[in-house]
Amino acid sequence: MSTTSDLSARRFKLTVAYDGTAYAGWQVQPRHISVQQVIEEALQGIVGHTVKLHGSGRTDQGVHARGQVAHVDLACRLNAESVCRALNGRLPKDIRILKASLAKPDFHARRSAEGKEYRYFVWNDAMVLPDKRLYTAHVYRPLDAAPMRKAAAFFVGRHDFASFTANPQREVESTVRSIYAFTVSKRGKEIVFRVSGEGFLYKQVRSMVGFLLRVGEGAEKPEAVRELLASCAPRKARVPSAPAQGLFLWRVWYGKKGAVRKEKLGVGVGGKEG
Repeated sequence: MSTTSDLSARRFKLTVAYDGTAYAGWQVQPRHISVQQVIEEALQGIVGHTVKLHGSGRTDQGVHARGQVAHVDLACRLNAESVCRALNGRLPKDIRILKASLAKPDFHARRSAEGKEYRYFVWNDAMVLPDKRLYTAHVYRPLDAAPMRKAAAFFVGRHDFASFTANPQREVESTVRSIYAFTVSKRGKEIVFRVSGEGFLYKQVRSMVGFLLRVGEGAEKPEAVRELLASCAPRKARVPSAPAQGLFLWRVWYGKKGAVRKEKLGVGVGGKEG
């Protein structure tokens, strides 16, 4: 065992990728298996003491991640590289620790974050390929990317997103958030929505994409985004949630690099078709 009772705890920062198909989401919850729980159990088997993993944010059941970030305090002699290697040796193949590093004691995966990027993938065809079915939302009706791009641009800026969030069953201080960039690109049958912001409300990304899909189908005009944002009203059936499996938490930014990225992302709202 690599731990002793007199070791001081050190804070580690973990960058995590996972396939969310088999999990009830990131957050530990009763009677359901979560990504957080699986990593905590693996860590406890390595260091020999109870641990608490803190993520940059929650992801829902079926949502994936390429760049989730978490921190954890460990009382062990292992260096960061060894922690990463030992964890990947114990974790199931649908969860990988991409990187582990020592962090300052005041680093917090959620509170220290400067921004996040999510990507949402849609397969727009009559039939979805088997290898795409768990990682894209299948939309068989033809989608027009041009009006979706126009609508996405209306989300950029600081707005009240009450009309684009679901009830999280917990108190939320404010529904005002800043979106730095929102692009829509199409290549062949795949459409990719990329959205970056300071932080996101419960099901906000899936709600925004769900409405953009209605715009792409011709059921709504792009300008309806402005109308819904201005209303500040609770979300209604007019704003559906896009399916979970198309969504990826792509990356989280910290420190000065994150602040600079914020400014740069605030400029671009376009997208291109390939």
